[in-house]
Amino acid sequence: MAAKRVLVLDYGGGNLRSVARAVEHVGFQPEVTADPRALDSADAAIMPGVGAAADTMRHLRESGLVEPLRKYIQAGRPFLGVCMGMQALLSVSEEGGEHACLDIVPGRVRRLERESADGDLKVPHMGWNSVKQIRPHPVFADIPDESYFYFVHSYYPELEDESLVVGRTEYGVPFASVIARNGLVATQFHPEKSGQVGLQLYRNFLTACCG
Repeated sequence: MAAKRVLVLDYGGGNLRSVARAVEHVGFQPEVTADPRALDSADAAIMPGVGAAADTMRHLRESGLVEPLRKYIQAGRPFLGVCMGMQALLSVSEEGGEHACLDIVPGRVRRLERESADGDLKVPHMGWNSVKQIRPHPVFADIPDESYFYFVHSYYPELEDESLVVGRTEYGVPFASVIARNGLVATQFHPEKSGQVGLQLYRNFLTACCG
């Protein structure tokens, strides 16, 4: 059987190597690429991300990835977005002004507030936080509810369609930390920085789409 083609999309964002190592660790061979044509024959695509929304969208446009990504995801093909790779899916980001994003998942990316009912919060939200599983999904297989994952972000997704939310986290406000629809899964946290539960999430996603 031919090896499955697992793309790690290189659009100028950070953390590519950590994601590629995580993919290798769970038994798959990652292909780091910026070539939009590679999506045509991909079995799965992972879009990691560390950076700002405006830069992310500019790099995606310059790489010619915007329309191929939209078509790939809208066709229900396996896609995992991580951190900025999740936020870029929404309609608009308020980071550094207002920036149009991929508009695959209707909603806005909003800034975390420093003040909450529990007192002042540090922004960016950096460190471990729990994920409440809102509904069952294969990506949570063998991952206990309320498991802790590693977050690094100052902005959070606010979705128009709450039915897409499969995991939720609280940091001043409750926000979607895992979303899923058809072949799409996206996380606000970094599974590759989240120890064994993060590796299990990668394993679950890739096993579901690649066997």
